[in-house]
Amino acid sequence: MDRFLAAGVILTTLGIGGYAVGVFYPYPGRGFTLTAVMVGITLLAVGIDWGEAA
Repeated sequence: MDRFLAAGVILTTLGIGGYAVGVFYPYPGRGFTLTAVMVGITLLAVGIDWGEAA
């Protein structure tokens, strides 16, 4: 699960950074930053150890 957590952190960070850059300097493909953020958040949720179910 650690690699999912790491991938989620990296993808979310890159997606937010790309979105912020795209606000000031439009570039082709900047719409994919929203996809990167959504996938990154999903990977974060999968990678977090929520503990055992009761």
